[in-house]
Formats: sequence, C-alpha cells, structure tokens
Amino acid sequence: MADDIYLLGLDAGNTVIKAVLFDRQGRQVAHHGVDGKSTYPAPGQVERDLGELWRNCCEAIRALLTHSGVNAASIAGIGCAGHGNGLYLLDRTHEPLLGIQSLDGRAAAISQEIDAASGEALQRRCLQRPWPAQTPSLLAWVKRHAPEVYAATGAVLFSKDYVNFRLTGQLASDISDLSGAGLLNMPGGMLDRELLGLYGLEDALPLFARPVDSCEIVGHVTAEAAALTGLAEGTPVIGGFFDVVSSAMGSGVVRPGEASIIAGTWGINQVFAAAPVQSPDVFMVATFGKDRYVNIESSATSAANLEWYVHRLLGSHGEPAFDRCNAAVASVSPAADDPFFHPFIFGSRLGAEFRGGFYGLAGWHGEGHMLRALFEGVCFEHRRHIDVLRSAGLSVDAAVMSGGGARSPHWPQIMADVLGLPIGVAEARETGALGAAIGAAVAVGLYPDFETAVSTMTRVDRSHEPDPDLREHYERRFALYGQLTDRMRDFWSVLKA
Repeated sequence: MADDIYLLGLDAGNTVIKAVLFDRQGRQVAHHGVDGKSTYPAPGQVERDLGELWRNCCEAIRALLTHSGVNAASIAGIGCAGHGNGLYLLDRTHEPLLGIQSLDGRAAAISQEIDAASGEALQRRCLQRPWPAQTPSLLAWVKRHAPEVYAATGAVLFSKDYVNFRLTGQLASDISDLSGAGLLNMPGGMLDRELLGLYGLEDALPLFARPVDSCEIVGHVTAEAAALTGLAEGTPVIGGFFDVVSSAMGSGVVRPGEASIIAGTWGINQVFAAAPVQSPDVFMVATFGKDRYVNIESSATSAANLEWYVHRLLGSHGEPAFDRCNAAVASVSPAADDPFFHPFIFGSRLGAEFRGGFYGLAGWHGEGHMLRALFEGVCFEHRRHIDVLRSAGLSVDAAVMSGGGARSPHWPQIMADVLGLPIGVAEARETGALGAAIGAAVAVGLYPDFETAVSTMTRVDRSHEPDPDLREHYERRFALYGQLTDRMRDFWSVLKA
C-alpha cells in the first residue's frame, strides 16, 4: 500500500473530544481537540448535551483536516475510543434523550441496593459488582426515578457509540465497553435477559445496540457525515474501544502479562491476560476479542486531583499552570514529616462518602510540599490498586504509564518509587486515539494482528527506575496513608450524613 496512508483516531472523553491523525507507523501527524461543557442538574449529577458532542466532533475533524492538509480520501480507517460507563440514551427516533457522564454519582443508593441483592451473582457472571457510574446502575436509576425517560428510550449507547452512529448511521456497541460496564457474561461475552434481570432491567434487552468486536467494521462514513466533517464518504469505521483498553494499546501494552497505568481523570491500573482473573476483589474485567482480557483496578483518584487544584485553587488553565506545579514539586525534597493528601476529590470506589484533604501541614510547608503530597497521594492509590491485582494472582514487574500525569517530568519517577517498579512513559501523548487507530489499522488489513500493529505503531519515550534510597521512606508513608484513610472513614460518613 502507498506510504501516504493515514489513520484517524477519535477520543471522546468526559469533556474534550479529540481528533488525531496518525501515519501507518503510529506517528502523530495532526491533532485538534474541542472542549465540551458539563452540566450539573443536581448535586452528584454530571450530564452532557449529545448534540454538542457531535458538533464538537465535527469541528475537531474539520479543523484537523484543514490544518494537516491531508486528503481525506487517504484516511484508510477510523477508530473511536470513549470514556466507559455513564449512560447515553436515544429516543425511539434515535434523537438524543439523555447523556450522563462517568463522574456521575446519582445511582449510589440504587447500586448499593443491587449489590446487596445480586452483587455476588453479578460478580460470578460479569466479573464486576454494581457501582454508581456503571451503565446498568444508571439505567436502573432512570427506570425508577425518571420512568418517562425510560419509557421513551429507544437505544442505550456509550459515548463513542454515539459518535460512530452519527458517522455511519449504524447502532452498535463494542464488547470492550459492554464488558467494562458489567453487561456481558464472562468469559462467554454474551448480553442476555437473565444478566440484565440481576440489575432489575429484564425488560431492557431490546434497548441495547448490536454487540460487535472492537476492530469490526460497523459501517462507513455517510454522505451527511462527510459533508459535516470533511471526511471522505465511505471511509470504514470500527466498533472502537473502552478508552482504558485503547490507551493501554496506544502506550504499547497488549500482550498477556503486560501492565498499563493511566494517570488521567481516572486512575487506571490494568494487566492484559489470555484469560480473565476470577477474583471478587478486582474491580472489572474487559474483553476486546477472543482470548484477550484486561484485568482492571481503577477509581477517579488520579490526575483529576491536579486539575482540580489548578482550576479551583489557582484559577488557571493551560500548560503554564501545570508547569508551575511541576516546578513547585521540583523545589522540595522528600522528608519524613511531609504532609499527606487524600485524592478523593471525586470520591472513591471504596465509599461514596470519601473526601479529599491535606493532612499534617506545618508552618514551614509551602506549595511545593502540598503539591508533592498530591502527587504522592495519587501514586498511593495507584499502588493500592496494583496490590489488589497482585493479590488476585497477577504478576506486575513493570508498567507503561500514560495519561496527563505521564507528561509531568516528576510524576512518573514518584510513581516508580512508590510502586517499586520500573515505569516506562509512552511516546504518544494521545494514547487513547492511537489505540483506536491501531484497531482501525488491523481492521483494514494494514497489520495482521494487534501485536504487530502495537509493536510497529508505539514507542516508549523514557524510563524511570525506582530509587532504592527511597524504598523505606515510601513503605512507611504508604502504611501511614492507609492508616489515615481508615481513621477518616467515620468522619466522612458523618459529613455525608
């Protein structure tokens, strides 16, 4: 095939949608992102306008093509990754009805009810227990608290599924998103009425879109979508990926035994395997093809805490603000009496009542100490997740780090020191979009399999070895961090009440 072949990766996050163009070696050619707006109808509720999501997608693709000067006809395929879970509903005419993001907490009570009644049965079937922002928990909330919306629903989708629908006119959901939401019997990979019944959704099976493999071509860009985006009509579009799976592949992780750490809005810790781990302690298991499983421990306790600090406390946005934070971290050295930070600004999977906080501050501490505590607190939560995966029998000897936190010159080294693991940093900044482009490359025949595509299209930028002189320091601090978390539970419960 010609050398001027390109692949388009789309990444539909909770706010920003990104369009990224790659050549067949996985090198980024052009990028354009458009920031969307979240709305907060009530405390704990986070929604988005699906019409805006599509408009932003069109704008991102149009700008990408304009700035790159690439002929749209040379794009061999399109892959889209999107944030997992949340709830995206269309009505019976396939018009937008409701968009709930994965930071939403409205289903906290009903997910606890479902867990008490069916949690163990669900764990055995789908290798996941109910939790607040999980798609079926949110759908159960809609069924109970917004029955008119439930009655009007014609299709249940994930964020990237809606983008694919607008590109191709086809309704489909890929198995990585479905399994990551606890909607597939595992390891069989089937969606059925009996499984949905455990969520109280036995009547919802007809609402779900057609399940497809992640790199299956689900449709082609329609004339209408081509006119709106500038894409070539007929360009193939694949089913796409749950973004954590896509980001792992975009960082270079795909083979059994390889590990990925994503420091983004959520802290994702995942180990790829040829079979799913059977452990009630592991948060979820996703699949993206035959004998391809991703064992995942995650929570909203990662780099979003730094974004909160920058936006809310500094009142700043953009790279200069994050550069200031990194400089502040570099200005201090680890000390035994350093303060601690709980990275629970958006709660914790251990309890919806969890809150963030700085502890142990003294008069001689400054912003650098507070930010280093924030960086460490995030790494402590990643370590807690890694320890869960290890306890389930998975071996983790090294990992590749990606996401916003990986861009820091200091965070990956702190991660290596806290985890006691060698940490590689992916060369690609937009790993989610690259992973989706890798899937498209396999689907259109550029590469015979995921392994070949990943080895060709990804690279590690730098590596960080754990500092042996800090091992005892971080073992002590991690133990104190755990004790502090335990002692705060009663206070958080009272605060919530």
